[in-house]
Amino acid sequence: MASNSFGLHWRITTFGESHGPGIGVVIDGCPSGLAISIEEIQAELDRRRPGQSRLSSPRSEKDQVQILSGWFEGKTTGAPLTLFVPNEDSRPADYDYLKSAFRPSHADYTYDLKYGHRDHRGGGRSSARETVARVSSGAVAKKFLALQGIRIFSYVSKVGSISLPESLDNLDLSRIDDFAIRCPHEETAIAMEALIDEVRVQGDTLGGVISTVVKGVPVGLGEPVYEKLSARLGFAMMSINASKGFEMGSGFAGAEKKGSEENDRFITTEEGKIVTSTNHSGGIQGGISNGADILFKVAFKPVATLLQPQQSVNKEAAEVTITGKGRHDPCVLPRAVPIVEAMTAHVLMDFWAMSKANQLID
Repeated sequence: MASNSFGLHWRITTFGESHGPGIGVVIDGCPSGLAISIEEIQAELDRRRPGQSRLSSPRSEKDQVQILSGWFEGKTTGAPLTLFVPNEDSRPADYDYLKSAFRPSHADYTYDLKYGHRDHRGGGRSSARETVARVSSGAVAKKFLALQGIRIFSYVSKVGSISLPESLDNLDLSRIDDFAIRCPHEETAIAMEALIDEVRVQGDTLGGVISTVVKGVPVGLGEPVYEKLSARLGFAMMSINASKGFEMGSGFAGAEKKGSEENDRFITTEEGKIVTSTNHSGGIQGGISNGADILFKVAFKPVATLLQPQQSVNKEAAEVTITGKGRHDPCVLPRAVPIVEAMTAHVLMDFWAMSKANQLID
C-alpha cells in the first residue's frame, strides 16, 4: 500500500490500523530547537479523541501520545520526529459480522477488490482513527506556525439543514471549544446538538460543513503552477475521511456573481500597505497567499455506519442485511475540527519551509 506520506519539505508518514497495536507518524523536515511538550501535543489529541460527549463515539481511548525519536530535553533535534499513540480500547469482535459483507458507503468493497485482502476490524487503514497521527503531528506544526504569527481556527458552520447565521466578523473564535459541537455561536450550537440527539436515537447520522480561517499568513506562500496553495489545501482536505466538498473564499456562491461584484479591489492603507478591500478570493490569488485571511470550507457526508438495518451484499454477491454494531459517531464534525486544523497546518508548514528554500541569497 503506497501513498502514506504527505508533504515535500515538511513530510509526514503515518502508520498503524484502527484495531492494531496503535497509530503513529514520522515527521521529516521538522526544524530543530522547537520547544514542544507532550502536554501540548496531548491537548490537540484530546480535542479529537472519542468519548468527549454524547455527540461522539463512546470508544474509550485516552490517546496518550509517546515521543519515540527526534526530541531531547523538551526540544526537537532536527532528526525524524516519531509520535506513537497505542490503541487501548479496541474491540475487534464487534466487526466479526463484516468479514465477508460490504458496508454501504465504506471502503470495504474497494479495498477488497484492490488488495484482495482487507482488515475488516474497523476498516484498518481506511478508518478515521488514522487521523490520530495527523492531529499529533499537526500539533507540532501548529506550534511552529504560531511562533511565526500564523493562527488556524476551524469551526462547525453547518449540521444537516442548520447553518451558522453569523458572518465571520461577528464570531468570537475563542469560543469554538466552549460547545460540544464546536460552533462558536451559542444559539446555533444548541440547535445543532439537539438535531444530532434527535437523529442519534433513530440510529441515523448527519453531515455538515466545517469552516476555517487562517490569520497572519504572509504574502508569498504557494508555488505555481501545480503546487498552488489553494490546490494543496484542497488535496489535504479531501484526504480526510468523509470529506466530500471543498471551496475557497466565496466558492460556489461566487460563481453566481458578476466579475464587478466578485473582484477583490486593491487599496492602500494609511500606513501605505497594499491590501484588498474584500476577500472573495479567500486570501489566495494565483495560487499564492496575498496576506489576507485564508478562508475555506469543507463538506462532510453523514457517517456511513448506521445503527439501523441497511441492505447490501457480501463477497459472494448475495444480498445481506447489515445493522451497525460497536461504537460510532452520529456526526463526525466535532471531532473533525482538529483534523481540519492539523491538515491546514501541515500544508502551511510545508509551504513555509518551501518559501525559505526559495529565498534569494544576498
